[in-house]
Amino acid sequence: MAHRRADDPLTLHMGHEELVIRRRYETLSIINDFLIAIWFLVGSILFLYPSLAEPAAWLFIIGSFQFLIRPTLRLLSHIHLQRVPESDWER
Repeated sequence: MAHRRADDPLTLHMGHEELVIRRRYETLSIINDFLIAIWFLVGSILFLYPSLAEPAAWLFIIGSFQFLIRPTLRLLSHIHLQRVPESDWER
């Protein structure tokens, strides 16, 4: 089995701090995606009943707004990681 060099582009070097930050934002993103699915599923079911069309439309609006949260979380994650000094990752 060949040994990989430390400068191999497939080798990732992440500190504990970076992993914790990434996991937190990933968890928030998963929760957000789950909620989007719920709003759209329930909205779709409500649209089967004409008397519930307005609440269904509101659920679609809420789900659509949450689609904006997804890239916002990714951006915040990148900003957060940029602000953590590299020396803290080397512990």
